[in-house]
Amino acid sequence: MSFRLWRVWRHALYEARFLILIFRISLPFAADESNFNHQIMKLRSRPKPRARLNSRELKPYIPLVMDATHAAPLNSYCIITYGCQMNDHDSEIMAGILDARGMHPVKDESLADVVIVNTCVVRGGAEERALGRIGQMAGLKKRRPGMIIAVAGCMAQKDAGQLIARMPHLDMVIGTRDLYKLSSLIDEFNRTGESLVSIKDVDKPVFLDAFPVRRKHKIKALTTIMYGCGNLCSYCVVPQTRGREVSRPMSEIADEVRRLGDDGYKEVLLIGQNVNSYCHEGRDFADLLEALNGISGIERIRFITSHPKDCSDKLIEAVASLDKVCENFHLPAQSGSDSVLERMNRRYSAGHYLGLVEKIRQRMPGAAVTTDLIVGFPGETEADYEQTCELLERSRWDSAFIFMYSPRAGTPAAQWPDSVPLAEKKRRLQRCLARQEEISGGINRALAGQKLEALVESVSRRSARQLIGRARGGKCVIFDGDAGLIGKLVQVKITGSVPHTLFGSIDEA
Repeated sequence: MSFRLWRVWRHALYEARFLILIFRISLPFAADESNFNHQIMKLRSRPKPRARLNSRELKPYIPLVMDATHAAPLNSYCIITYGCQMNDHDSEIMAGILDARGMHPVKDESLADVVIVNTCVVRGGAEERALGRIGQMAGLKKRRPGMIIAVAGCMAQKDAGQLIARMPHLDMVIGTRDLYKLSSLIDEFNRTGESLVSIKDVDKPVFLDAFPVRRKHKIKALTTIMYGCGNLCSYCVVPQTRGREVSRPMSEIADEVRRLGDDGYKEVLLIGQNVNSYCHEGRDFADLLEALNGISGIERIRFITSHPKDCSDKLIEAVASLDKVCENFHLPAQSGSDSVLERMNRRYSAGHYLGLVEKIRQRMPGAAVTTDLIVGFPGETEADYEQTCELLERSRWDSAFIFMYSPRAGTPAAQWPDSVPLAEKKRRLQRCLARQEEISGGINRALAGQKLEALVESVSRRSARQLIGRARGGKCVIFDGDAGLIGKLVQVKITGSVPHTLFGSIDEA
């Protein structure tokens, strides 16, 4: 037999095996067209065995296309999350909605029937990473045309139409306050087979926490107290992507936290774009903390993020006096230059910011204060930058998230000349990062010998004999211990540290 005849015979054998398999699966599924089509799709999607064949000599492989009304059942999902705690919680809500459909989560998107990428556009880096991940899924969609690929979050809200045009493999684009429609959108897509965009509810007071939630952690939980933002900082796109600021009723928040306590959760993190501006029926954020402090079962209450202009004396006193509220303030300074802060529309001065930090530390000497900084903002001079470095020195933050400015389309600052060269932005960034690392390390070293209360969260991934806990100030603490301590509060004596982690041993006294 010649080599050419052998190749033809091998190809014919493959086709014959395919027909035999079709006949075998058709018998038990003949009465159920949808199951039959589903099995055919699974069979067709299997990769062909590798053979020494020239693809130019084979007729094209044409997959079977199902009618949308006979879509394969959706059994699994994978949610990929970028960005802040708001996105983390939105992903938990979407997972809960999919769980309610009888679906289960998988970690590998290539094995999921539904893949959702929950996106962030606050900074250019997060947006680019999400776009790259979504783009890579085009090949996955080609191999598995029956799956659903969706984009949610701030990028979905901001660039909905552009995303569909740029990435035709996307099936759904879901805005930040349209997540509650997820299940009905899946049904509609299965019925029509057409790409869907749902972004209209961005300014509606929809509180997604009323929907089922699959919590990521078993010890600590995220609770949304407000949506949107009304601050209109000149560099920030959040008001466009998250909508107008609206506070959730205090009674609803208290009911949710009470349920969490009953379910065994020990810590709640209250989240919002600016929790300090929370206000419902005349009651402010300090009042909310007082109402939650008395709920049984909950051992700790945290909150993020705070705007310096709304950090009142009443709030500082509430944190100091309420035993369950942790002494941890995340106060984004953004810049130490008053002229830059004015262009940013931050509505406070560097002096006001320093006064807040001083008040917090006078009232709570052990409080942890963290921040966000932007370097290279349009028009930032070397003198402006030096003022930011001075603020860094005087504030002595426990840690800081420091970023180079990146223009966000649709914001006022994006229309201004980006006057600081990239190389100079990088230099300013590295200098601030290096100095902050020294300050963080020094603050942690000073804790040696002290006893800190830690909530045990998990077993260390590096050693089954080590536990990971969190101090009241938010610092990570690693120490030896038994897994049975997870969920409990323990006293840990600090024996060592690095800039972002403490090490210690359980104090038995």
